[in-house]
Amino acid sequence: MKIGLLVSRIRVEEKLLMKELDSRGLDYERIDDRELIFELGNNTFERFDVVVERCINHSRAVYALKILEGWGIPTVNRYGTAEVCGNKILTSTALQQAGVPQPRVKIAFTPKSAIEAMEEMGYPVVLKPGVGSWGRLLSKINDREAAETVLEHKELLGTYHHSIFYIQEYIKKPGRDIRAFVIGDETIAAIYRTSPHWITNTSRGGEGSVCEVTPELNEICLAAAKAVGGGVVAIDVFEDPERGLIVNEVNYTMEFRNSIEPTGVNIPGRIVDYVLATGRGEAKDA
Repeated sequence: MKIGLLVSRIRVEEKLLMKELDSRGLDYERIDDRELIFELGNNTFERFDVVVERCINHSRAVYALKILEGWGIPTVNRYGTAEVCGNKILTSTALQQAGVPQPRVKIAFTPKSAIEAMEEMGYPVVLKPGVGSWGRLLSKINDREAAETVLEHKELLGTYHHSIFYIQEYIKKPGRDIRAFVIGDETIAAIYRTSPHWITNTSRGGEGSVCEVTPELNEICLAAAKAVGGGVVAIDVFEDPERGLIVNEVNYTMEFRNSIEPTGVNIPGRIVDYVLATGRGEAKDA
């Protein structure tokens, strides 16, 4: 089996995946998306039995996956999963349609309607970009004056992603949230991400500790993964004091470096297992 590893810069996660591939003696090739050229109608990737997408740039990821999928090359993750998970509005819509519990969400297209949506929901609210990661560009809006200021800044930035307003109910978390990892039809591991700040991402200083994968957590995570198309995804879950577990976001090019040690789960190994099961043909030493 020939594996393609579609990457941007090599982060810790990619190094861990390559280490796992090397340890199994698997045949793989790095594909740098900064040097990548596709010619539509000319499939130069036929040599690959499966391509693993690990791009940092969402646009590069979804376009590459769409082209590869059109050529019949299996990918991890699939185009549909990447397209939905890379956009919070599409993710929330998919979760809603599947009946997966999540915070209340309102979408507005102008600053005026965004203010109306926030006031109807009740402060504080969380304003997020439709496309983004690592907890960046999130704003906790505590009152109308703060809302007007942030919305004015977004309007002046003038880009497409700042002209669509994704407004989410603020959840009073117990100083932590849950990051769970789903591969195929199994929640393989989960961590608590604890922080005194309302943003608990480990990339923003949150500390990881093991979280038991209870039947309740497994059920909601598998439902969320199925709603967005499945594959290899990370589910961010809130513990609401009244509603219990609710899904915040779903991530399709997940980071896992800070979750291996606390959980004791070989996450890159489990990803490689899934890749081998997804690809065409048989892998040596698999």
